[in-house]
Amino acid sequence: MARKEFISLMEENGLILERLLARIHQYPSQTIGYSRQQLMVLVDLSVSGRAKLKEIAHHQCMPTPNLCIMFRKLEAEGLVARTVDEEDRRNTWYSVTAKGRKVANQFRESVFDMIESFCNGLTSDEEKKLTKCFGDINTILKRVEEQNA
Repeated sequence: MARKEFISLMEENGLILERLLARIHQYPSQTIGYSRQQLMVLVDLSVSGRAKLKEIAHHQCMPTPNLCIMFRKLEAEGLVARTVDEEDRRNTWYSVTAKGRKVANQFRESVFDMIESFCNGLTSDEEKKLTKCFGDINTILKRVEEQNA
């Protein structure tokens, strides 16, 4: 019974977070001029560093051909750079450029501001509880993600 309750709560929380994040990400992406998906890829590369196309596609849960099309656009705008792997020329590394990092940071700041405005009605106690819960959840979910990578 506890397992079913856990799964049900996880699903419900996931759906609530998805709806909140969609609302939070919608406004900044419109004002910055890139799609939410493009911005998420830029943020991901900005935070994690260079990566291969397959790794990014897996992490973003996105088909490789779609990501390839997106990268052509981002590269044309000067937001990402492609580098052929000198050790294995079949591999290409993607990284965010200085311009791309600036756009990613602008998006992250906008998202931070939106989250802050969403949470203005929380009491100090509620904020502390959520912070602890999210910290615990992040630790556990990272382990689950690693086990299922």
